[in-house]
Amino acid sequence: MGNNPTKKPTKRKKTVGRPKKYDIDTDTLFKLAKYNLTNIEIADIYGCDEALLRKNYSEFLTKGRAELKKRLRQTQYEVAVDDKNVTMLIWLGKQILGQTEKTTHEMANPIKSITFVDDL
Repeated sequence: MGNNPTKKPTKRKKTVGRPKKYDIDTDTLFKLAKYNLTNIEIADIYGCDEALLRKNYSEFLTKGRAELKKRLRQTQYEVAVDDKNVTMLIWLGKQILGQTEKTTHEMANPIKSITFVDDL
């Protein structure tokens, strides 16, 4: 018994157990999503896989992005109405109210009549 110098060292098997725990603060996660960071960018900040965020924290990601859209709509509305930005008012009218621009085409020299020539 003892150490056999001719024996090859055995390879270690992969350890099985609980996955690594990440210190993910949900308030910060919400804020990062609110600033429109992608899942991959947020995962890079926390040093975890993007799938982990999707699987375990999708509620916070969704709520953060919804908050971003809400603030963006509020700001667009304020710029349009409070600042009387005509371009923004027209755009919001098209987006929210379904308004369209109706254009008419008039010919400068309309055709009065057409004469057909028989085929030869």
